[in-house]
Amino acid sequence: MNIVVSGSTGFIASHLVKVFAEKSWRVIPLRREDFNLDDTSFLKKIDEADVVINLAGASVAERWSEQYKKVMYSSRIDTTRKIVSALEKMQRRPEVFISASAAGIYKQGGSYTEEDKSFADDFLGRLAIEWEREALKSRESGVRTVIFRFGIVLGSDGGALQKMLVPFRMGLGGVIGDEKQPFSWVHVDDLVRAFIAVIEDKSFEGTYNLTAPHPTTNEVMAKTLGKALHKPALMRVPEFVLRLQLGEGASVLLKGQRALPKRLVEKGFTFKFTDIEKAIEDLLKTDK
Repeated sequence: MNIVVSGSTGFIASHLVKVFAEKSWRVIPLRREDFNLDDTSFLKKIDEADVVINLAGASVAERWSEQYKKVMYSSRIDTTRKIVSALEKMQRRPEVFISASAAGIYKQGGSYTEEDKSFADDFLGRLAIEWEREALKSRESGVRTVIFRFGIVLGSDGGALQKMLVPFRMGLGGVIGDEKQPFSWVHVDDLVRAFIAVIEDKSFEGTYNLTAPHPTTNEVMAKTLGKALHKPALMRVPEFVLRLQLGEGASVLLKGQRALPKRLVEKGFTFKFTDIEKAIEDLLKTDK
């Protein structure tokens, strides 16, 4: 099986690529410079694909200047648009196109399944809406299309957890903002298993919240991490400090949603890690 992956050097992709290799699936990376190719050359990059996975997207954990917003937009919308355009021209189209999105598409607070259309009217929400709209155009070419709305992906070797570990190990960890904001998350191993399920089971189609069944809060996450590391979680990062550092980008840390994986559960997908305590224990077992 040939699998084309954009964003192939990222944290999530590294875990996918490792498991694909164990299955003897060939990975064809789409690198940033590939999106500058003309349409014909770009098409040649993906014309052997059985599966196309779209993970490209600049980090949201940065200060959102107007220039950086353009980077965030282009790295998601323009790249997705180029992939979908190429899919239309392929003589043999892939079996499935899997594209990333984010639980940040939903409004702050509240509990949301895929059936809810309570989308956020802020930059990140509008970006996710347009990102998904571009990806779903692949269905017009007859390609089975799946969109995963990621929660915070937890892994010990990258992503949000790796960034949190440094201050916690120094005894400087703690809650962020008002501490009660929802924290929708997923263990990276469950994320990989969901991708495998979608690739192997052709009945998966449409949009899925890729989040653990039991969201937590920023407060519980901080206390759980502190307990697992045997470190206090007494520090508090005030909202104004994050605003000074990240500007509008601080909203990623200060806001949250309870995104529930209703459609995955209905499909019979079983999460190995359903509560945050077990997930953190597993991810930090090498620290014991």
